[in-house]
Amino acid sequence: MFVREKTINGYTYLYLVESVRENGRAKQRIIKNLGRKDAVLASGALDRLAASVGRHAERAIVLDGIASGAPEFAPRRIGGPLLFGRLWERTGIRAVLDELLESRGFEFAVERCVLVATLHRLFVSGSDRDCVTWMRDYDIPGSADLALHHFYRAMAWLGEELPDDEQAGATPFAPRTIKDVVEEKLFDRRRDLFTDLSLVFMDTTSLSFYGEGGETLGERGHSKDYRPDLKQMIVALVIDAEGRPICTEMMPGNTADVTVLVPIIDRLRHRFGIGRVCMVADRGMISQATITALEERKLDYILGARERSSAVVRDVVLGDDTPFTPLAIDRQRGQTQLFIKEVKVGKQRYIVCRNEAEAAKDKSERQAIIAGLQAQLKKGDKALVGNSAYRRYLRTTGKKAFEIDAGKLAEEARYDGIFVLRTNARISPLQAVLRYRDLLQVETLFRAAKATLDTRPIYHSSDAAIRGHVFCSFLALVLQKELAGDCEAAGVKPEWQPLLRDLDRMQIATLTKDGKSITVRTPVTGQVGSIFKAAGIALPPNVQDAVAA
Repeated sequence: MFVREKTINGYTYLYLVESVRENGRAKQRIIKNLGRKDAVLASGALDRLAASVGRHAERAIVLDGIASGAPEFAPRRIGGPLLFGRLWERTGIRAVLDELLESRGFEFAVERCVLVATLHRLFVSGSDRDCVTWMRDYDIPGSADLALHHFYRAMAWLGEELPDDEQAGATPFAPRTIKDVVEEKLFDRRRDLFTDLSLVFMDTTSLSFYGEGGETLGERGHSKDYRPDLKQMIVALVIDAEGRPICTEMMPGNTADVTVLVPIIDRLRHRFGIGRVCMVADRGMISQATITALEERKLDYILGARERSSAVVRDVVLGDDTPFTPLAIDRQRGQTQLFIKEVKVGKQRYIVCRNEAEAAKDKSERQAIIAGLQAQLKKGDKALVGNSAYRRYLRTTGKKAFEIDAGKLAEEARYDGIFVLRTNARISPLQAVLRYRDLLQVETLFRAAKATLDTRPIYHSSDAAIRGHVFCSFLALVLQKELAGDCEAAGVKPEWQPLLRDLDRMQIATLTKDGKSITVRTPVTGQVGSIFKAAGIALPPNVQDAVAA
C-alpha cells in the first residue's frame, strides 16, 4: 500500500492505492482519493495519516534507527534483573537490607549494590571489579550511579563485626557480623516454612585468594579446588531437609572439617531457636571427638562410618554374620535394591547396607583397573609406584619387583556396594537409610551450590569485605532455590545454564527520534516464557512509547 501522484488538467492529485493481482496480472487499485496535493499538504491531513500509521510501526522505526546507526540506540539485557529482582522482593531480602540500613548514613544505594553483586554471582561470578563492568549491559533499576568503591563499601558493611554485646553465639572460628543478622531475619520471615528444622545437612568447600586473604581468613590448608599454592578460606553451607539454605559460615583456610560440625550446630541452636536436632553428615565431617560432643549435647545423629579405617567397623561390624533384610526403595528412576542389617557393638548402633547396583559398579571398576595394571606390569613396574589406584592392589616380591596381591583384591571385594551408618536416633534401620539417602540427594544441591559459591577471584584485603563478597553467593543460592520451588510447583524443569543464556537474550532497545522515545522488547526464547509464568511474573509489553525527556 502506498501513495501515488496523478496529474489531471494541470492539477496533481494524491491517491492511496494498493497492488493486487487479477487474472494473473499485477495492477494498482485505488483505495481512496486523498484530494488535490496542494490542499492535502496545506490541511496537514497527510501528516496526520503518516503519524497514525507510524504508531503501529514502531518496530520498523527502531530497525531503521539501528540500520542508520542512530547514537541514541542502546540495547540492554532485562531478563535476569526482572526475574530475580522480583524474587529478591518476594523472599524479603530487600526489606531486610532496607531495615538494617535505615539507621546508617550511606550516601549511595547499598541494597542495590548487594543486588547487583548477587545477580553477578548467578550469571558469571568473579571479582567486584568485573561486576562493575558486567552490570553496564543490564537494565538494573537504581544501579546507574554505582561505582567500584561503592561495591567495596557494601561488601565491607555485610561483613562488619557486631558490637561486643551482640557476639553471643559466635563460633571459635568467626565473630557475629551483619550478614548473620540478615540470615536470621530472613529465617524469621519464612519461619512458617520451617515448621520442622530438626534435620539439617552441612557441607564445606574451600575458596582460594589472590593475595593474603584478609587479616585472619587467609591460611594455607587442604585445598579442595587444587590450589595449594594459594591461601584460602573454608566456607560451610547449612541447608534444611527441603534444600533451603539456612546460613553460611566462614572460617580460616586451615580449619579441619572434623572440627567445625559441633560449633556450628551449637550456633544454629542459639541463632535460630532450634530444639531437637538430628544431624546427618558424611564420614569426612566425623571424628570420635565429634560423636562424643554430639552425645554430650543429647543430639541425634546419622553419620557415615569409615569402613576401611575404623577397626570396629572393619573387623566387627562387617564381620557380623546376621542375615541381611532385602528392601526395595522407590526412586525417581525406578527402584534401588538394598540389603540392610543392624549390628550393635556395646552401646554403639550400626546399620550395614549393601546396594546391589553399586556393588556391580564397584566390581566392574576394579576389574578395569586390574586389566590396566596387568597391561602395565608387562611393560615394567617402575611407573606404578606413584599411581594410587594401582598401588592399593600391589605387593613387592623378593626381587623388589611388584605383583598383583590376590589378598588385597579379596579384601577390596568385601566393600563392594557397602556403606555403614552409625546412629543414636530412635528410628528404624530403614528410616536411617532413607535420611542418609536424603543427604546423598542434598549433595547434588551442594555441587550446584559450590558452582555458585565459586566467587573467585577474591581480591579483597579485609575479612569484612571478604565475608560480604562470599555472602552474596549465599543470597544467590536463596534466589536460585526460590525459583526452583516455583518451577517444581509448576511442573517445569529448566536447565540452569541454558536458562541464563535465554534470559540474556531478552533485551530492550530504546530509540529516541523527533521528541519521541520508543522501546521495543525482543521476543522471548527458550525457557523464558515458562519460567516467568511459573514465577508469576508478567513479561513487559513488546512495544512501549513515551515522550522523550
